Amino acid sequence: MADPLNNAKQNLAGQLAGSVFLQTGQSAFASQQIDLLRAVKHTGSISKAAKEVGISYKTAWDRIDAMNNLSAEPLVLRASGGAKGGGTQLTELGERIIDGFQALMEEHAAFLARLGKQLHSLDDIANFVRSEQTLTSARNQFRGQIVDIQHGAVNTEVTLAIGAEQHIVAMISRDSALQMALQIGKQTIALVSESAILLSKDIHIASSARNRLIGSVSRIMEGAVNSDITIDLGHSKTLNAVITNNSLETLAIQINDPIAAIFKAPSVILMKAD
Repeated sequence: MADPLNNAKQNLAGQLAGSVFLQTGQSAFASQQIDLLRAVKHTGSISKAAKEVGISYKTAWDRIDAMNNLSAEPLVLRASGGAKGGGTQLTELGERIIDGFQALMEEHAAFLARLGKQLHSLDDIANFVRSEQTLTSARNQFRGQIVDIQHGAVNTEVTLAIGAEQHIVAMISRDSALQMALQIGKQTIALVSESAILLSKDIHIASSARNRLIGSVSRIMEGAVNSDITIDLGHSKTLNAVITNNSLETLAIQINDPIAAIFKAPSVILMKAD
């Protein structure tokens, strides 16, 4: 399909040119995410989609995991089985995001041509943009609903349902909880550093850590010293942990192994969703 935005740039050579980049507060959404979703749609493969848009396989997965984790519903689903291990497909919401962004680009192209018309509001993509790609170095970002708040004299414990039939518990200062105006039922974003996560193949292991997310190993990417482990939490939610290659060998972690990801409540950072 022809890209109306590129057409507009060519037609307006020497006049106006621009690109679509949406920003809401600290969140941003640009055409690179849409390009990846489009590539997944017509190739049905993450590796083929990554090659098509000119990024690494790992980067493609990181972007898709981030989009799924920060969306109320998944945009991309993994399809298991098949001679080559299955494929990947977009959900209905993923299709709507592409259609919405395409409509937005068409409006943007028309805007460049007529200098003054406002872009139409596109609810599907606007709602998603509010939480996509929060500006932080933490790859583990989960948007969820606050289901419990326990105030102490100094600290406050906040429990967040992340939509994968699992919860994340954060321990923050009471002052921070009050300043953020956290309330049960409200949405917030939890950030967890991959280096703060401990892994165990014993999913029933006892631990003093408040957080224990259970899933299965979906990807292992070994580096020179460390390995990046991706854990499928269910409902298209994923968690990334970085461990040493020595730990990977000692634990004998393999694809599809049940795994427990353990981390302390103070290791969780909360951000306002809106």
